[in-house]
Amino acid sequence: MTKRKTTGGKAATKASKTLRNKSTGKTSKTAGGSALSQRKAPKKVTSPRAASAASKTLRDGRTSKTSKSAAGSTLSQKLPSKGKSKSTGRGKGKKK
Repeated sequence: MTKRKTTGGKAATKASKTLRNKSTGKTSKTAGGSALSQRKAPKKVTSPRAASAASKTLRDGRTSKTSKSAAGSTLSQKLPSKGKSKSTGRGKGKKK
């Protein structure tokens, strides 16, 4: 079994700053909270909701570097999906 990741010290500090900042948005705080909760907990993994919030945080151009660091830590601790194929939404019907 592979070693699970935990949030490092620098990322935890940035996650803490993200949570304490009054002007930080809800999605950034969700991602920061997830990163901080995994500080020294190798058995914890990122929930789908927190992973989605972290992804939104990273894509938002208005987000600070501090919040993006916490969001990146959150996403790096997500379990990889098991064999799910990505669908483009095309060709839903059977070919003849």
